[in-house]
Amino acid sequence: MHSTLSFSRATTVPTTNYAFHSQSPINLRFCGLRREAFGISILTRSSSGRVRLSTRGRSKRISASTGNNGTPPKSFDYDLIIIGAGVGGHGAALHAVEKGLKTAIIEGDVVGGTCVNRGCVPSKALLAVSGRMRELQSEHHMKALGLQVSAAGYDRQGVAGHANNLASKIRSNLTNSMKALGVDILTGFGTIVGPQKVKYGKVGFTDNIVTAKDIIIATGSVPFVPKGIEVDGKTVITSDHALKLEFVPDWIAIVGSGYIGLEFSDVYTALGSEVTFIEALDQLMPGFDPEISKLAQRVLINPRKIDYHTGVFATKITPARDGKPVIIELTDAKTKEHKDTLEVDAALIATGRAPFTNGLGLENINVVTQRGFVPVDERMRVIDANGNLVPHLYCIGDANGKMMLAHAASAQGISVVEQVTGRDHVLNHLSVPAACFTHPEISMVGLTEPQAREKAEKEGFEISVAKTSFKANTKAQAENEGEGLAKLIYRPDNGEILGVHIFGLHAADLIHEASNAIALGTRIQDIKFAVHAHPTLSEVLDELFKSAKVSFGSFLHCSQELLNFYLIRFCDYALTRHKLLLGLES
Repeated sequence: MHSTLSFSRATTVPTTNYAFHSQSPINLRFCGLRREAFGISILTRSSSGRVRLSTRGRSKRISASTGNNGTPPKSFDYDLIIIGAGVGGHGAALHAVEKGLKTAIIEGDVVGGTCVNRGCVPSKALLAVSGRMRELQSEHHMKALGLQVSAAGYDRQGVAGHANNLASKIRSNLTNSMKALGVDILTGFGTIVGPQKVKYGKVGFTDNIVTAKDIIIATGSVPFVPKGIEVDGKTVITSDHALKLEFVPDWIAIVGSGYIGLEFSDVYTALGSEVTFIEALDQLMPGFDPEISKLAQRVLINPRKIDYHTGVFATKITPARDGKPVIIELTDAKTKEHKDTLEVDAALIATGRAPFTNGLGLENINVVTQRGFVPVDERMRVIDANGNLVPHLYCIGDANGKMMLAHAASAQGISVVEQVTGRDHVLNHLSVPAACFTHPEISMVGLTEPQAREKAEKEGFEISVAKTSFKANTKAQAENEGEGLAKLIYRPDNGEILGVHIFGLHAADLIHEASNAIALGTRIQDIKFAVHAHPTLSEVLDELFKSAKVSFGSFLHCSQELLNFYLIRFCDYALTRHKLLLGLES
């Protein structure tokens, strides 16, 4: 699922001091971790092999808000219960089983959540079709490759069926993978009724009560629809409805030009629709790096049957009825005065997503949501209304609002499981990549250039920017897809990678080299030595890193392996020179 990135400030709590003792050493896992996450902890192993955590010194403020539900149970039905079986809950469940936890997952709808059923997965099926259509429809592109193709067409029901079949297949795979590993799938809507206690059940049936040592909330999100917009599911729709592709309108207005809006504009224009963007901010694609947005607009919007209105709100949208079209009232975002009225065949509301947290029973544990989001700290631990941690309760994914991406939810879930099994782990959200699957694609990780400059000014360091073009890449030229740019934002004094942004062929696949480098703390002076197969698109990143200029002092920040390499080379040089001076070598 896609949405504009949101980096929330983590709530600060006092740090626990830890120390180790164990007959067999247990190591902290460093994977995209921020270094300040660590104290030292006492990790012990019981006779059953389970890792246990105990603490000494100052402890975090943790308070159990029991409400009217008494104290936590002394024995549990499960080690871990996950409320929500989307991508985040699924990732947490599989990792929990790997760690030896008895695990249950509660799902009130269908396994796979938004991503599999109403988001990432079916949208990629539609985008696969739009990509093929664009290629076949481009006479210039086909002629350059020496191909001759007759007029391309499509079957709407066949396209919709492809998306639906893919979602069904992935949903089945997720369900079977959990069942095969012994995860109990409990059907019904989950509600927290007290500390370490959850009830679940279907409407009209008796609720069941289950207990667990730890609970993860992973309930995801739903499309956000602003006030004044009437959604009928036919002519005024959200992304949930659009993915069914029940009809292809001649003219559709898309409210919002973020990930969701851009991807659907790619689909609709490829299938023959005219598109009008309605964006509240002064520029299109506000969540992207400005330079990438400018290039993407030139390639993805200007040549296509797309026009746009920026700096306006769609304050009222009325569905088509009684032979009348969809009517959209536009209001100036600054003056709040009426600006225009549009009449279109359909309107897609792509204004982001809202957390699905109603009915979770958070009031039973004294937790108050913030704009619907469950407040958490950097370890995804839930924070109550008094600013205290709720023991044994975590929230991941869209429901906490830290980063509304499916793979971020999965990473957060895995991080939580690491914690409950005795290994401290903090996910570095700046290492989590994002992608928009237009044609060409857009991808990014880390900070945009304005964000990096703001950080540099605040913290007192310089930044540099390196760029490389897809036009210089052999594989891109072979595909006749040379339109694209890769951009690196970094610190020249120490080689730290602050952000990477890519617009071009398979950008969504290329970004991971950069995201993994940020996660592992790899510096530019290290990654310059990486070898890339030729000719491949990966060489775009190779050239990008090699073009970065880092100071000599930055090599002091090289990895130990590289320092050893340089030391050996220096010693070889010194030894050879010494032998020459002694006349032992010619």
